[in-house]
Amino acid sequence: MNFTSPIVEEYVAHGRSADCPVINTHAHFGPYKAIYFPMDAPEQVLHTMDACGVRWLIAAAHGALVDTDRGNKEFAEVIARYPDRLKGYWAINPGYPERVVREVAAFEQFEGFVGFKFLSDYYQYPITGPNYAPALEYANEHGLPILLHTWGGSPYDGPDVVEETARRYPNARLLMGHAGYGEWERASQVARDYPNVFLELTAAYRVRGALEIMVRVAGSEKITFGDDHPWFDPRYGIGGVLFAHISDEDRRNILYRNAQRVFGLPV
Repeated sequence: MNFTSPIVEEYVAHGRSADCPVINTHAHFGPYKAIYFPMDAPEQVLHTMDACGVRWLIAAAHGALVDTDRGNKEFAEVIARYPDRLKGYWAINPGYPERVVREVAAFEQFEGFVGFKFLSDYYQYPITGPNYAPALEYANEHGLPILLHTWGGSPYDGPDVVEETARRYPNARLLMGHAGYGEWERASQVARDYPNVFLELTAAYRVRGALEIMVRVAGSEKITFGDDHPWFDPRYGIGGVLFAHISDEDRRNILYRNAQRVFGLPV
């Protein structure tokens, strides 16, 4: 495939492309226990985004993955400072079912949040479990995106679990974070067969041939870019898309067009 396309040439020469912006649909924000992120302050994140041509960053706060009430609200303050660059996922923790209904109701009280974030493997609780139902029902009613952590072979969020969820909630837009890592063919089949399911590339871009399988089976119109920032440098993930054996139209779809369509963000 063509590695000397105008998009690739511009990125190689300048580290970004004015003609091909990037929307990062899988990121995190704020400190995380037991690890040091050298570039995690808001101004530093924006500097990295500008250097790499990332127009929008859609993130969940690290703190909200544990203490959803405090973490979501703290991140809302950051988003309010940079409303033209940052959007948020409202994290849901199914371990506290008595709080989920209240937290779903609070979602629309804060500007800048565009969907929900589920981390089922970490909580060891399936997406299809009743504790997630209030968020899924709300997303289904309002056509909201949900970024799902997904992993091949997982009983909590593997491709088969996502398929069942997509069937139950056809209007919720389900992004398979990590693209069902390892089960590339099966995850791609689910994205192909369900209009409301998309593959998200975090970590998958590191596996040679995985992106090509997704494009072949699901089509590049069903894939969004993400990199788990600040865990990984966005240059690494963008490079995985640029130097995959795909076309420039595929690259544009993956790097910004699909996310623009799913989230309604201007570029």
